[in-house]
Amino acid sequence: MTDRFKNWEYPEVIDGQPTKYHWIVQGVAGFSLGYKTDIGAFTYINASEGVVIEDFVQLGSHCSVYSSSTIDGKKGCVTLKKNCRIGTHSTIMPGVTIGENAVVGAHSFVNKDIPPNVLAYGSPAQIHKTLER
Repeated sequence: MTDRFKNWEYPEVIDGQPTKYHWIVQGVAGFSLGYKTDIGAFTYINASEGVVIEDFVQLGSHCSVYSSSTIDGKKGCVTLKKNCRIGTHSTIMPGVTIGENAVVGAHSFVNKDIPPNVLAYGSPAQIHKTLER
């Protein structure tokens, strides 16, 4: 890992209030944050049905993560597996798991699981490449 995590500390996460990094969680009781994560400013996380962010995950700025959707009524825990990376302005819908080491391109709409070690992007997100590890 790079030096950017050298002084990393868990942020204080208070329901509906911006963290020191300027991202927000609603439903904080259902939120689990891994070690040395990087969540970009202005990201919104709805954890009412559970959101698990594992270690070393990167989530770009202005992303939205929904464990509950008021549009179609879907609900389900969202899981971002270890070392996955989500590009800026992406939306993750309820019940989705992003696999370990997967990369989701910017501005993607993710409404189904993304397996480990792939590059996926688009609206809806589709797999475009297998990544070598």
